[in-house]
Amino acid sequence: MSPASLPPATRHPWTPLLLGLIALSLIPALLLAYGRVQYEQSQKTAALVMDYPALVIQARRYGLEPQALLDRYRALGVNGLALYEDTIASLEQRGEVYLKNGSDLAADFPGQAVKTNAVYMRASTPAIAGELRNRYTIPTREVQIGGQRWVEWPSDPRFLPAGPDTAAVNDFKKQGLVLVYRPYQDDAVPTAKVGADWPDVPFIAFTGDQVIGARTPELLAQVDRALGKRLPAIIEGNIQKGLEDLVVTHGGVRLFALAPNYQNQLDPLDVASKYNLAARERGMRLLYLRPYPTINETEAMLGRMQDLLKRSGVKLNLPQVGTFAPSPILKALSMIGPLSALLLLGLSFPLARLGVVAAGVVVVVAFGLNTLHPFEGAALVAAVAFPALGLVLRRSKVTDWFLATGLSLVGVLFVSALGASRESTLGLEPFRGVGLTLLLPLTLVALSFLPRQDIRKTAADIYAAPIRLGDVAVMALGFVLLSLVYERRGNATGGSASTFEASLRREVQDSVIRPRFKEIAAHPLALLGLSGTLPGYFSGLLILAGVVGQSSILNTFSHFHTPLLISAARVFIGLGLGLLLGSIAIWALRYGMRLWKTYGAPRITSGSRDQA
Repeated sequence: MSPASLPPATRHPWTPLLLGLIALSLIPALLLAYGRVQYEQSQKTAALVMDYPALVIQARRYGLEPQALLDRYRALGVNGLALYEDTIASLEQRGEVYLKNGSDLAADFPGQAVKTNAVYMRASTPAIAGELRNRYTIPTREVQIGGQRWVEWPSDPRFLPAGPDTAAVNDFKKQGLVLVYRPYQDDAVPTAKVGADWPDVPFIAFTGDQVIGARTPELLAQVDRALGKRLPAIIEGNIQKGLEDLVVTHGGVRLFALAPNYQNQLDPLDVASKYNLAARERGMRLLYLRPYPTINETEAMLGRMQDLLKRSGVKLNLPQVGTFAPSPILKALSMIGPLSALLLLGLSFPLARLGVVAAGVVVVVAFGLNTLHPFEGAALVAAVAFPALGLVLRRSKVTDWFLATGLSLVGVLFVSALGASRESTLGLEPFRGVGLTLLLPLTLVALSFLPRQDIRKTAADIYAAPIRLGDVAVMALGFVLLSLVYERRGNATGGSASTFEASLRREVQDSVIRPRFKEIAAHPLALLGLSGTLPGYFSGLLILAGVVGQSSILNTFSHFHTPLLISAARVFIGLGLGLLLGSIAIWALRYGMRLWKTYGAPRITSGSRDQA
């Protein structure tokens, strides 16, 4: 099945009209893309935020004052701190309160009606004791024991949230640091008091797997009011329950962090590379850091990170976080393009009826997966239709790869225009149906290989076709490769890269935008298939492999939290490498096949020709 033997596309009378509609709808799509690039270019600031409790622990281990260690890290780019809400235990550590178990107090003062199952507290000032008693719904009472006033708690209050360390917050603000406040939740705090004493800082990062009030509408409403102008942090890999409701009102800021145990398994240069990648390519504005066990390792990480961020054009400052709000009217007009492309694809099938049915299935699936989200549904239609369209319309020579690639790049504009929203650019709403962007275009192009005849005859011919051992091996290899590509789609999947590939990725991503490996592999296969160099059905299989490369182009732009220009650079680098490798592969294969056919054959000399 060489490219020339594949059934040609149907030239439907509506083709010029549909192409015209696609061209016209590109205008609003281009306007939306321009607006998105402007928004993303204005967001290239980030803060290196150090976890302050972790810094304090490290400083004490080395006999340093926390401020002295902070000053060393500030010289290496750290310009922010994450401060946790105080607990009564932290007040005890600072000497502001003194706690004693009832059993111990009863031993010290026998016969004074001390409850052994209670906990007793003395404060450095009456004001602190009164504020803590009034902060919670827990019933307490004041008692006289040993000539001193104690507050009796029915249970251990050490882990109760006790508000911010105001003195520390004010001190760090005077130093010009970007502050992230991390409050705790406890049912003992009345709803009306939640967030009432949050400090005046730009960002709030909730702890745990849910925001405060995620399970209680009244409490969540109070948190929403308490946020004021503060922005909630969107922690990558931990989209906390209830966060979406707060982002609707306030927007959000993306935060990247590594778990301490995982970080300590990595080389400091690897960690620096990951944080640079997060800021440059995933829109992370808060880079949340924890020190290594040693100061030397921490300084190596920070020094490398500062250098990489500077090279990436990311400024270390108070993050300027805007709101991305694309025009609904322009998005509605952009919907015309993908729908027209899908209809053109269906009508261009050699079996036009089959094509129309396939297009209808795609529409149902795309909009069904994106219920009540028509723009996202149309974005999925674009991600499925455009990678397949070029290789259905023309696939008889190598230059047809440029048509297929051009149409895929046109589809990129529609995917961005329709799929990019405030929620998706913040990483809150992942692209629904991302796996289908790889499978459906492949299926559509494969169906277009069916000859222009009764489909029942085609089915009978396929059933009756003899199968050779080589055919089975080729099909098995194709299935394995397709499974591997599907498994490793996206940024975080069950598939894992080899040690060599991981090392190569790190080296490449520190210097340039790393292209996607599946594109570098699939584009040469498409060129090889379109060249018709291989005999039989191998060319058709290689063309199908090339569809994966076209689909990957659209899939790359489906990660809306990645800046548009970064995705464009990744795709064009992949296209350039794919074109170069494909040209080399065509030459090498033709040379190898010619050598295979002629090796060992007797050479014809001029003398033998004369004798003949």
